[in-house]
Amino acid sequence: MIADDMDFDEPPPRRRPLFRRKRVLIPLGVLLAIVAGFLLLLTPDTDRDEMIAKYGGPDAAFVAGPAGQRIHYRDQGRADGPPIILIHGANASLHTWEPLVKRLGDTWRIVTLDLPGHGLTGATPDRDYSAEGMMNAVDVVAAKLGLDHFVLGGNSMGGWVAWRYALAQPARVDALLLIDAAGMPLRPGEKRPESNVGFRVLEYPFGRWLATRVTPRMLVEQSLRGSVEKEDIVDDAMIDRYWELLLFPGNREATVLRARMDREPEMAARIGEIAAPTLILFGARDRVINPSAAKTFNERIAGSEVVILPAIGHLPMEEAPDATAAAIADFLTRRLAPAPAGPETR
Repeated sequence: MIADDMDFDEPPPRRRPLFRRKRVLIPLGVLLAIVAGFLLLLTPDTDRDEMIAKYGGPDAAFVAGPAGQRIHYRDQGRADGPPIILIHGANASLHTWEPLVKRLGDTWRIVTLDLPGHGLTGATPDRDYSAEGMMNAVDVVAAKLGLDHFVLGGNSMGGWVAWRYALAQPARVDALLLIDAAGMPLRPGEKRPESNVGFRVLEYPFGRWLATRVTPRMLVEQSLRGSVEKEDIVDDAMIDRYWELLLFPGNREATVLRARMDREPEMAARIGEIAAPTLILFGARDRVINPSAAKTFNERIAGSEVVILPAIGHLPMEEAPDATAAAIADFLTRRLAPAPAGPETR
């Protein structure tokens, strides 16, 4: 028998306790905030044509290479002077050499170029950012200008490319200029240098992933200030140039690919094969490459000379252009002077 007054309605559902809702909503809110922040910080590439107009000018010169490269270069100075090819460092551009062009151009023909994955050259179809790929770019420009031999110089990574080139093609290198050059091992008991924030970010997989998507101007400014000792040279124009050219199409991806590349440290054991007159110039306060590397280069390259600039960091050509140009001019004048004529024979 069923009671007439029995209530068959189900009781109302219990409301989820507030703290349980918070366990879901708070992490979700944090995640949404992170996503929104990431989207706000996303840094798009700069416009190719706009950058060429701004940093190349109306006379910007490019040369096509066999692997589809489109190498940006400048040919300046005395047209009939002895040629010097200068190679910039990682995440820099040929603009870093302009102070030396102004000081050495009356005597020397000075050729500069943007390496693959840098400056107005940008990405290359073969994505070859190894030493060989960089050296091929030097060959492409030299061939365009009809240069069979030349003085070759480089800063930082560009110095690494320069001495690798001198090993690969010794007959073409009249003299070698290594300016805070990379590629030497640490000396016994030595620690890695402090470096700058940009290079430190690239040491980690997540940092490399992030570097192709989020590139705030502030990060570039901090990296520049961490690379030099004379911070007064880091003005808005310099920061904009480094930042906007890093955002040039393909350059950020190239930066990440280089960070994962085998730098072939075993090649340092061969540097003693270099016979070209070699100047080793370092800033005494370099925090990217230990200045003691100058001693290692000097010990391994017979007949090389060392100049250490006090109170200067990783970019002597921009921090101390007068002293850097004077050291180069003195070295080349002495070491490349024509041999005295012998007694006349009849």
